[in-house]
Amino acid sequence: MSSVEQRSLTGRTALVTGAATGIGAAVARDLAAAGARVVVNHPHTPEPADAVVRGIEKAGGTAVAVAADVTVRAEYAAMVDRLTGSFGGWDILVNNAAVAVTKPFAEVTEEEFDRSFAVNVKGVFHGLQLALERMRDGGRVITISSSTTALMLPGYAVYDATKGAVEQFTHILSKDFGRRGITVNTVSPGATETESYRNGKSAEFLAGLEALSAFGRLGRPEEIAAVVTFLAGDAARWITAQTIRVNGGTVQS
Repeated sequence: MSSVEQRSLTGRTALVTGAATGIGAAVARDLAAAGARVVVNHPHTPEPADAVVRGIEKAGGTAVAVAADVTVRAEYAAMVDRLTGSFGGWDILVNNAAVAVTKPFAEVTEEEFDRSFAVNVKGVFHGLQLALERMRDGGRVITISSSTTALMLPGYAVYDATKGAVEQFTHILSKDFGRRGITVNTVSPGATETESYRNGKSAEFLAGLEALSAFGRLGRPEEIAAVVTFLAGDAARWITAQTIRVNGGTVQS
């Protein structure tokens, strides 16, 4: 099988949640470049999502931006209805939408805690249940976690608790999905240079993260996206129930 064949997703439809910016946008672009028709989900912020779609279309791909709050089951289900109505079926789900509350644990408010679990866990829960019900046999489910779950960084308790939860979804639900030939995996990035990653972080903190990497730098969204696209393809059909760390050697376990 050639490298082109390994990446070919022609005829398949992908839903990427939180795909208007950052890693999600890079994943949407890479899946489209591999031939998938991509639904670019956004939480009612159309301008950046539309820009992602325009870029995909300019490159010869197929994409549509769809607004839906992943924490609201009715909105998520309506998005899946639109996906299947427009493209005839559903093959790939990338659970990417997330919020990151990173502050001293004693300062986390109840509202911040609830919002974190609503987006990062409940949103994935909705997607997984709908995929189990409506995804075509042989599909792919990929959830974005974080390598910070292994770093014990100050201020990351709530965020990492949500990411640990979705990693367990992956491990435990793999057999439920596996009965239909659907793989379920987690991609766990290290610190990644997105549009907003440096916001609110000190130069010292960022330098420390860069020093943890074997390459002395932050990751790039396209490097995470390439692994997601691999997992979405035929070459990854024997990979399931895994948490795959894509972090430049920041952590190994």
